[in-house]
Amino acid sequence: MRPTPRSLLRILVPVKRCVDYAVKIRVNAQQTGVETNVKHSMNPFDEIAVEEAVRLRERLKDAVKGITAVTIGPSKAQETLRTALAMGADDAVHVETPEAAIVEPLAVAKLLRAVMDKKGPYDLVILGKQAIDDDAGQTGQMLAGLLGCAQATFASKLDVDVGAGTADVTREIDGGLEQVRVKLPAIVTADLRLNEPRYASLPNIMKAKKKPLEKLKPEDLGVDITPRLQMLKVTEPPKRVGGQKVDNVDELIAKLKKAGVLPGAA
Repeated sequence: MRPTPRSLLRILVPVKRCVDYAVKIRVNAQQTGVETNVKHSMNPFDEIAVEEAVRLRERLKDAVKGITAVTIGPSKAQETLRTALAMGADDAVHVETPEAAIVEPLAVAKLLRAVMDKKGPYDLVILGKQAIDDDAGQTGQMLAGLLGCAQATFASKLDVDVGAGTADVTREIDGGLEQVRVKLPAIVTADLRLNEPRYASLPNIMKAKKKPLEKLKPEDLGVDITPRLQMLKVTEPPKRVGGQKVDNVDELIAKLKKAGVLPGAA
């Protein structure tokens, strides 16, 4: 991942097509996964990543040379790319996979690295911290490891100094916030509080249809996406049993002891 001249910044934003966040997830009849014949949309954390890339260009003006959106998925994933283009990305790359293919995080990271080698160099990669379908939260870190470059995960604030070739990132951590400075090129994963994504306007949606979109296949990039893991069975969690009302504390304690929750159970 070679950096471009410091006066220009090229940004890559990987996005993923997921089951829409408002859809109630149901396990399929075969218990091999969830029902996928439902509404899909862009992974919300990736929407935040696209928005942040567009905001960087609005702040840095001509210092940003271009924003490229990339997705890995079936033919329907093009809709996700068109959304990213309507939000402000300049061009897109679609690595098309079979409809039923399961692409694990390591394979995604390898494909992204191959895309960067083919289409790059890029100075900054911004992607969601995780996808809401598998919640793996691994792709950004794996990509940084494959590239041997800096990473700043769970970002809630991002400032880039193009001249100095650095990015200042505020990270969400268990104990609060952490501020780090990384050298470009770098990988940044977006957390929920980084920004609030804009809605694409109708004129921009129409313009997105004319923006360049390149199609590739994993074979074109020399990457084997064969899964390393096998899903044995997927089941829904057991249904919760209704609670009971008690008249006083003594009755509550007696019931807890009877249930074996408190010492002194019969």
